Amino acid sequence: MDFMGYRRPDGRVGTRNYVGVLSTVVCANEVADDIARQVDGAVSFTHHQGCCQTPIDIARVTDTLVGLGSNPNLAAVLLVSLGCESTAVDAVVARLRGTGKPVEVIGLQDIGGAARTRAEGVLIVQDMVAQASKLRPEPCGIEHIVLGMKCGSSDTTQGLSATPTIGVASDTIVAAGGISILGEITEFIGAEHIVARHAATPEVAAQILSLVDRMETRAKAVGCDMRGGQPTGGNIKGGLTTIEEKSLGAIAKGGTAPIRAVYEYGQRPDVKGLVVMDSPGREPEILTGLAAAGCNVIVFATGRGAPQGFPFVPVIKLTGNERTWTHLRDHIDMSVAGIIDGTESLPAAGQRLVERILAVASGERTRAEITGYSRAMDIYVTGPVI
Repeated sequence: MDFMGYRRPDGRVGTRNYVGVLSTVVCANEVADDIARQVDGAVSFTHHQGCCQTPIDIARVTDTLVGLGSNPNLAAVLLVSLGCESTAVDAVVARLRGTGKPVEVIGLQDIGGAARTRAEGVLIVQDMVAQASKLRPEPCGIEHIVLGMKCGSSDTTQGLSATPTIGVASDTIVAAGGISILGEITEFIGAEHIVARHAATPEVAAQILSLVDRMETRAKAVGCDMRGGQPTGGNIKGGLTTIEEKSLGAIAKGGTAPIRAVYEYGQRPDVKGLVVMDSPGREPEILTGLAAAGCNVIVFATGRGAPQGFPFVPVIKLTGNERTWTHLRDHIDMSVAGIIDGTESLPAAGQRLVERILAVASGERTRAEITGYSRAMDIYVTGPVI
């Protein structure tokens, strides 16, 4: 099974061929957005981090920007800096250039304000897009798929249909030599012992349990429990009453493959197969983490209908809720409601999803790409703003 992808100098394969305009700090967001909007073929990534944070979180922001810029769906990168942020901009530039792709940086304070920075940035990105447009996609095997998995706005249909369908597709991809990344550690709680049983080694099992303990400890540290936050009010309206119920549906995305390794947020896997990445459940942060980890396609199961995509990684939305499929067609790419009503088997739905993943990897656009619903992203940090 092949798809038409873009081979990068570091050996990875992109499913898109954008030029990325990445803000290095919240203060530069507007300029990064403005530059990307003026150049066809460019996309921006903005966030609310990069200054007045603990050293741990500044390192997280720096590493995440490196991961995002390294994503194979970007042919080249322009970093937009303020000039006085805490983000290690020079380190980001050096590490990104190590991937072999063109990288430039401009700063508002150095150039002389937003207007001049916009003008210079547009010219740089125009040249980058012109060069990127010379690249042509070529046949690439399914083993080059790095699949990110997400579920959100969950209801009772989701764990019976959409998330198990992702599990079947994940099993297919990892069996063929690809990578599949399972996150949302908050939604392991209550079912973490089941996830740990899928670990390839006792060491990996212990790491999974440690991630869950760390997430629970963080929640307890603020002096209140998770109820009202997880499951969310929308989850409860969808029929889910406990975090355990939500978790049992969420972990079905992982399928049956053994979990080979555990990684920190946004860390690129160095093994093939199914892996776990530390991350929360909220869309802006986990989608960013999956993109930073190198995912070139993301599949997102939703029961009640979540609209978010990502700026440069296609996000395929699927639902097992027939009402959501018919009522929110501008956000949903695929229905597996036949699993619920008995007109489609789970294996057949999983195979259909694999085919859709390869079609999207070859350039078929998702609803989020078509509607442009992909700009509200952020980086997951753990400490206070100081």
